[in-house]
Amino acid sequence: MKPIPAKASKTDEIKKNRARMLISCPDGPGIVAAVSRFLSEQGANIVQSDQYTMDPEGGMFFIRIEFDLPDILSHIEKLKQDFQAVADQFQMNWSVHLAGQKKRLAIFVSKEDHCLLELLWQWHAGDLYADIAMVISNHEDMRELVESFEIPYHYIPVTADTKAEAERKHLEIIDEDVDTLILARYMQIVSPQFLKHYPNRIINIHHSFLPAFVGGKPYAQAHNRGVKLIGATAHYVTEELDGGPIIEQDVERVSHRDNVDDLKRIGRHIERIVLARAVSWHVEDRILVHENKTIVFI
Repeated sequence: MKPIPAKASKTDEIKKNRARMLISCPDGPGIVAAVSRFLSEQGANIVQSDQYTMDPEGGMFFIRIEFDLPDILSHIEKLKQDFQAVADQFQMNWSVHLAGQKKRLAIFVSKEDHCLLELLWQWHAGDLYADIAMVISNHEDMRELVESFEIPYHYIPVTADTKAEAERKHLEIIDEDVDTLILARYMQIVSPQFLKHYPNRIINIHHSFLPAFVGGKPYAQAHNRGVKLIGATAHYVTEELDGGPIIEQDVERVSHRDNVDDLKRIGRHIERIVLARAVSWHVEDRILVHENKTIVFI
């Protein structure tokens, strides 16, 4: 099979001097003015700004700003250092990300290919602005598919007895080469020890509209309950099973005529779209996590 390389993104030139600032802090007057003034003094031009306040619930304020700054690679470290004074004034939790610096992904998959294929297709088309560093699986089934895209494929079997050793191998392979892990229907529960290495950087797709039908066989659970809507949920992984901050969800109408296999077939379409959206928003720095919720600027 002929290799399928990723297409060069048309947005590379636009992103060359662009950065994104994400801020969460207690709400109060002067936050937007202080940030805007700081960026202006640095010679930056704000091209997009989104904000949200929880006031009066919790009184937290969230903002995402995209800005252009000529020769940004030479200035980014000083900009971060100088901004700390503003951050301290408003008790900010903040980060700055270079828009042109692609996040590197490791995709975990088991036997079902639909979510993996959606990510590969979007990456190949240039619609997913990221680098897929590798695919890791507990089965060999996807090797030929993945390697046709010239992406490294790692087969690491997992059993109850070998889970700890398998996760040690995962960390060894990933090392510092990967920013974010994607569980694209990877049918294994990740241990709390593993999660500590990637807080809010592991995205899972769960094949139900959470919080309904947590855990295994959600389509069978949904069928037994006689639901009229089924859905899928992309969320960050935490120690609570299927309980992490929700990034994206969608649903599809079903009826009493649909059996469990019908629900699975319909659900596959929802799963792949929901996961792809969540991954795209994550790599574009559109998500802020607060407690067990997300603020998604889209």
